Amino acid sequence: MMRSMFSGVSGLRVHQTKMDVIGNNIANVNTVGFKSGRVTFQEVFSQTLRGAGAPDIALGRGGTNPMQVGLGLGLASIDTIMTRGNPQRTDNPTDLSIEGDGFFIVRKSNTDTYYFTRAGNFSIDEYGFLNLNGMIVQGWLDYNVETGEFYTERDLVPINIFEGGPIQNKRIIPPKVTENAVFSGNLNSDALSIEEYNATNDPSEPDLSISDLDSAKAAMEKLNEVRPGSTCRVPFTVYDRLGNAHEIYLNFIKQRADASGSEWIVFAEPDGQTTFTTQTVLFDANGKLINSTLTSLIITPPASLGTGDFEVKINLSGLTCFSANNSVNPSSIDGYPTGKFVNLSIGSDGVITGIYSNGQMQPLGLIALASFSNPAGLQKAGDTLYLVTPNSGDFVKQKPGDSAGVLNPGTLEMSNVDLAKEFTEMIITQRGFQANSRIITTSDEMLQELVALKR
Repeated sequence: MMRSMFSGVSGLRVHQTKMDVIGNNIANVNTVGFKSGRVTFQEVFSQTLRGAGAPDIALGRGGTNPMQVGLGLGLASIDTIMTRGNPQRTDNPTDLSIEGDGFFIVRKSNTDTYYFTRAGNFSIDEYGFLNLNGMIVQGWLDYNVETGEFYTERDLVPINIFEGGPIQNKRIIPPKVTENAVFSGNLNSDALSIEEYNATNDPSEPDLSISDLDSAKAAMEKLNEVRPGSTCRVPFTVYDRLGNAHEIYLNFIKQRADASGSEWIVFAEPDGQTTFTTQTVLFDANGKLINSTLTSLIITPPASLGTGDFEVKINLSGLTCFSANNSVNPSSIDGYPTGKFVNLSIGSDGVITGIYSNGQMQPLGLIALASFSNPAGLQKAGDTLYLVTPNSGDFVKQKPGDSAGVLNPGTLEMSNVDLAKEFTEMIITQRGFQANSRIITTSDEMLQELVALKR
């Protein structure tokens, strides 16, 4: 009789523990990265009243099974369910979720132990560290400048988007001098040709007869008549080694046209002042470019800017000469001024990219992920953080895209708690608790009856 009472007490105890776990699950239904818990029961042990008996064929006696009385139940396990929660879109560039089984790696300091989390509600602090409630996200900063590949075989370091790696000061991006300018588009084949008229002072072969007033008048009118399409003026901007901008104009003027094609003269003028030698551009009868003598420009910045000359290679291979409006424009010009950091983006591959005021971008860091052979063996450390245990195995650092999963930028992984399941478990647990309490009250009534036998 006392055994039943103690069994009832053990039942109350474990059902109360299960209710505690259910309550914690429901309380964290909206906690980012939370993983629900699950309780399982097991029988504690049994008291054997009689052991099993072997059958005896000779005596014609059958065997008997053991007679045992259970003495209650206990907790078998409190498991952490590591299934992925639903992603919720936030459009915050530093919010991340993991599509896979990996964990973010965070650390309080360079000497502190590593913690692991599925919560990706990160932010950038004053010093440029990517952190989660004061815990610094770990990854890599060093990369090959030529290929952009990060050295993921190296040790993990705190991710700082402003310092570290091959470029120490990442708050700005240095200027790049313009070296190449590519132009494409059309020069109007119907443009008026401007011919040169010269007086050689050679009376034997005059270029212009003064007595032929009608011809002279017509020629001068043709020279002075600059119709739309006769001249194509194309502005573009280049940058010196210090990032100073210099506005240049390319001027195309049709020189002649015949059955073989057309010839245009081209000259460049910086800031409205013509200082470059006139060059020529030739097109065949089909309007295709044959040759251009303009291959490069030497830009001489003012001495007060404190920088020297630089050469810009000119590519006019994309020009045509058809019967259509002028449409020549620079299709590609390298070089840019100094840029200031304005924003960042994080890709699914974990690469943090800085976006600068001059339109340029550069990698700032790579977020690392951790994988475990037994994620359920991790120990909860509060704040949706986990610690390594002997049963979880040590973590393996990986870059996103490997077996640990990929990142979903602008989303957060919500709790994996299933409210319908939790409420169902709550009802079952409540009934189990009630049933065990009835065991105690019934056993107590039986004890009272036993005591009353003396009266």
